[in-house]
Amino acid sequence: MIRQRRHPAATQRTTRLEAFTDGVFAIAATLLVLDLTQHSLGDVDSDADMWAALWNMGELFVNFLLSFVLLCLMWMVHVQQFEHIARVDATMVWLNNVRLVFIVLVPFATGLTTEYSEWLAGRLAMPVAFFLAILASWLQWGWAVRRRAVMLPDMSREDAIAYGRGSLSALIISGAVVVLAPWIGSAAFLLFFFDGLLTRALRGKGD
Repeated sequence: MIRQRRHPAATQRTTRLEAFTDGVFAIAATLLVLDLTQHSLGDVDSDADMWAALWNMGELFVNFLLSFVLLCLMWMVHVQQFEHIARVDATMVWLNNVRLVFIVLVPFATGLTTEYSEWLAGRLAMPVAFFLAILASWLQWGWAVRRRAVMLPDMSREDAIAYGRGSLSALIISGAVVVLAPWIGSAAFLLFFFDGLLTRALRGKGD
């Protein structure tokens, strides 16, 4: 039986893509805890030793929390975007897959940043993974805006572009984190506290 080929411009519903993406985010967030569970506390002979060993895991806990919170925020952005995206095409699916490549690398990158923070490559691993994931998310929304009539039928072009400035804000901040991380390490991620302010500024500038 000859298999029919779909038209190149064909689209499909988002249900499977959303379910697959949700699963990947959940797995990546869960894998983050492996660095905690596999870390050895060393010889513990007293409560003081235990508290000291836990204190020495401070950087590990901080990077775990940073990555977990950022993954949660990126998943929330994904959920919000697909409240508006009605259909997807092959390009949208592959842009989403590219984003997920970097999402699943987050646990590995977080471990590198924690264990090898004295080296430049180690300090950059986590920031670069998030930057590339956010870049893919920004490109994904840009593609949806480009095919707005099919993918965003309930949004005007102006609203779609304005909404996309939220992703642009995150992209700018993540780029700044990559630049600053070699100098101040994971503290560079504190720049994300300014995401709301930058988003409002970008939307105001667009208006």
